[in-house]
Amino acid sequence: QVQLVESGGGLVQPGGSLRLSCTASGMIFGIYTLGWFRQAPGKQRELVADITSSGLRNYVDSVKGRFDISRDNAKNTVYLQMNSLTPEDTAVYYCKAVYLGRTYWGQGTQVTVSS
Repeated sequence: QVQLVESGGGLVQPGGSLRLSCTASGMIFGIYTLGWFRQAPGKQRELVADITSSGLRNYVDSVKGRFDISRDNAKNTVYLQMNSLTPEDTAVYYCKAVYLGRTYWGQGTQVTVSS
């Protein structure tokens, strides 16, 4: 059975950095497009960044130049390096794996940016 497990969230001050990890099991990791989404209280879940099986990256405008998505297929892990964090980045962050008609989500990890 497929599992996606996120880690790396926490409390960070404005201007700080965090690196989120999402490790998958039960799937052929390398063929999936992987994405990071976030959902803030009272808001819809939104795409933050994604990376295709060939390594093409896509970012929402609000994180361009600050966040970097990467993947390590040997470790079945996708990362989200987040720099220059602001309170507006506070949300639960989820990873998502998609291949053809198959979609899997992780359980989420909380990121709080506050002084």
